[in-house]
Amino acid sequence: MTSPKDLRDMNDRDLAEHIASGRRDLFGLRFQNATGELDNTAGLKASKRELARALTIANERRRRAGAEE
Repeated sequence: MTSPKDLRDMNDRDLAEHIASGRRDLFGLRFQNATGELDNTAGLKASKRELARALTIANERRRRAGAEE
């Protein structure tokens, strides 16, 4: 799990890669859960939160960049 401070320290490109990776991981976990292969369902919740945290920081950056223009 990546802390919010670490996410804020990432540049935009790394944050976008982190979000893309999180989406792929979440898709895989959802697929495993649907097929009954997922043993630890807590990982699904943690992955959702991690992705939401990264998306929130990306959205904050976009809003801040839009306000400066």
